[in-house]
Amino acid sequence: MTTPNLSIIGQKLDPSVYEYSEKDVILYALGVGCGCEDLRFLYENDLKVLPTFAVVPAFPALFSIGAAVDVSPMMILHGEQRIEICAPIPTSARLTTTPVITGIYDKVKGALVIIETETVDANGQLLFKNVFGAFARGAGGFGGERGPSTSRHAAPDRKPDRLTEMKTQPEQALLYRLSGDRNPLHADPAFAKMGGFDTPILHGLCTFGYVGRAILAEFCENDPARFKDFEARFVGVVYPGETIVTEMWREDGRVLVRARTKERGQLVIHNAAATVA
Repeated sequence: MTTPNLSIIGQKLDPSVYEYSEKDVILYALGVGCGCEDLRFLYENDLKVLPTFAVVPAFPALFSIGAAVDVSPMMILHGEQRIEICAPIPTSARLTTTPVITGIYDKVKGALVIIETETVDANGQLLFKNVFGAFARGAGGFGGERGPSTSRHAAPDRKPDRLTEMKTQPEQALLYRLSGDRNPLHADPAFAKMGGFDTPILHGLCTFGYVGRAILAEFCENDPARFKDFEARFVGVVYPGETIVTEMWREDGRVLVRARTKERGQLVIHNAAATVA
């Protein structure tokens, strides 16, 4: 076992630049299941950007885990994600994202690496922040801190205030990967089997986008300006073609969220919450 590089904590790492156009915004919306009823996110006439698009320009920061832990990419799982929208996301821009590793926690069976990012436009305006939680399997047991609890947003023991069902398509992962995550786990059946799955699985961030759309529709009337932040823990996988059932509770000024697959009853997002206006 290789001991994680704890000295990297708190250091700014190399920034990444992401330039995009309306086409990329529309492609992302298609990748997270938008259809003809969602033209405001798909048609360039007064086009709106889904808030969860914020994960796309910042996604290269996830590879910063290599600065903290020497581990094969096959052993990395995306465990947690948070976005905070600080200003309206433009439909086209050249953005710069700067990552900082803020924590490396010993979960015994692996190491949880926390990567925080800030993304600014060409004028230096802060548009959004991301927090990635990446779990490196086999890199735990080094005697480090266990880290904070992730159960602070547990769903209440009552009927959801809102519930949505969104069907994914068999080709959903193939479409979503065009937004930047080309991991073969989501496309290549042989690679998926090496990862322990019968068939390719949906990206966790694609599921994140579906659940974000549910919150946006049910609590923001599909107005991105009312969507302030969203954080979630990934606890299971969706297979393309399955239906994502999102349960939502309005509680203490926030929306608590849980999502599962309709077909298997598999919990896929837990300890999730959003702030909406």
